[in-house]
Amino acid sequence: MAEATKPRRLTPKGQATKNRIIEAATALIAQRGVAGTGIEDVRAAAGVSGSQLYHYFDSKQALIRAVITRQADSALDPGLPRITALDSFEALRAWADAAIERQRENGCRGGCDLGTLAGELSGTDEESRTDLANGFLRWKDLILNGLRAMRERDELRADADLDELAFALLSAHQGGTLLSQTVLDVQPLEASMNATLAYIRSFATDQQPVR
Repeated sequence: MAEATKPRRLTPKGQATKNRIIEAATALIAQRGVAGTGIEDVRAAAGVSGSQLYHYFDSKQALIRAVITRQADSALDPGLPRITALDSFEALRAWADAAIERQRENGCRGGCDLGTLAGELSGTDEESRTDLANGFLRWKDLILNGLRAMRERDELRADADLDELAFALLSAHQGGTLLSQTVLDVQPLEASMNATLAYIRSFATDQQPVR
């Protein structure tokens, strides 16, 4: 049996070129969507030759999958607080406020986040759908880890279903963002995040009201 081909290790210059291509694709997709972004558009925006681009990505699908990975690694959108430390009610509130403020600042316009990519790709590209699902599940697990830390400190009751709460918060963010971007009003995101935070707060051991 032939051994699996190991990924090539890139030089620093090669990695920088690859990153530049991914960043150019991300920016174009934020403006035009996946369908409206062509390989030639990305090549021109990144300032690379066709041979350079195809050296790193042999197809548009491969490039899109790299964009998905990049956005998943950003841990709930570039510019927002990372969710590796959502382990207190204050941190949850701060993250929600930042998400709401970001939508307010950009006029509730879309971008190149996982939710936008999922809307375009989930029903037409199974490999991309799998990548998107894995990205969402990674985010959910980061939220779950924060909630577990809260329960270990006895800030959440033992009967709280942490898996359900993590999915609820992620769904509130993603669903609220989608609706806000559709109606061009931050209120749906604000309402969904506030309601979910209040629900999570209902499992607090001290029962103080959430802002």
